[in-house]
Amino acid sequence: MAGRDPIPLRDAVAAVGRDLGLPEPDVLSTLARAWPELVGATLAPHARLHSVRAGECTIEVDAPLWATQLRYLSDDLTRRCNEHCGALVVSSIRVVVARR
Repeated sequence: MAGRDPIPLRDAVAAVGRDLGLPEPDVLSTLARAWPELVGATLAPHARLHSVRAGECTIEVDAPLWATQLRYLSDDLTRRCNEHCGALVVSSIRVVVARR
């Protein structure tokens, strides 16, 4: 590594994340903070943002009823997430029901 300048840890983590298909490090926290606003007050207690990877946003819900509701709203939710982030970070929504 002689002759190479060190890079900030944040930049190194971001580079590894891009290689793995992950969005920028602050995207998930940005979406998590706005989650109740993005999914609405009724769905927010039943749906948890799990991950965003290669454009796929995975949401975990606590019952099949909420999975159906989120799948129905997936196009609108995708649009809202991207508008909130100011970039195309979510291209699809994947909803999974949590194991009990």
